[in-house]
Order: sequence, then C-alpha cells, then structure tokens
Amino acid sequence: MKAILWAVIGIVTFTIFLSGALVGCPRYRVWQQGLSGKANLAKAEQERKILVEQAKAEKEAAEIRAEAIAIIGKSAKEYPEYRLQEFLGAFAEALQSDKIEKIIYVPTEANIPIMEAGRFP
Repeated sequence: MKAILWAVIGIVTFTIFLSGALVGCPRYRVWQQGLSGKANLAKAEQERKILVEQAKAEKEAAEIRAEAIAIIGKSAKEYPEYRLQEFLGAFAEALQSDKIEKIIYVPTEANIPIMEAGRFP
C-alpha cells in the first residue's frame, strides 16, 4: 500500500512539474527575449551617444583648425617674409635629420629658371 501511495505521489508531482514546465517555458522565452531586446536597445542608444560625442569633438577640432589656418593666412598676408621663414625652418629641419642628400641650385629670375645661366661666361 505504501509503495502505491508513493508511486501516485510521484506521478502527481511529475505531472505538476511537467505541466508547469509546459506553461512556464514559453513565458520564460518571451520574458528572456524582452530583456534581450531592452539590452540591445540600450546598447544601440549608447553607441549613438558615443557617435554624437565623437562628431561634436571632430566639429570642435575642425573649427579650431580653421581658426589656426585663418591666423596663419592673415600672418602670411601681413608679413610676406613669414613664408620664407617657414620654408627655411622646414629646410633646416630636413637638413638636420638627413632627409636631404643632395642640393641642386637652379638660378631664377622672378621665380622663372634661367636656362642659359652657365652658357655665357
């Protein structure tokens, strides 16, 4: 008699567990997918915020670069020797770092090479 009672209790318990699993699994999947969707949405919003902040930083950097270029342009207009000084500075730096191996002098007049310079003594 005890064995039959335990068998019935086991079958009832198994049936309750199985029916709970059949009802609970679909609901758990829906709940899990809802949480997954919320996580994906939060991730997308965070990535969008990051892109917006990067774009703002790039815009600010571009404005600062444009301002610097305007200052350099104004200096070049007001002081024509500025370009020559910049060239000489870059040239000296290239010479010091051994980036220039050979210097070839081309005589010019009004920034036009004189082709006949060495022909007539």
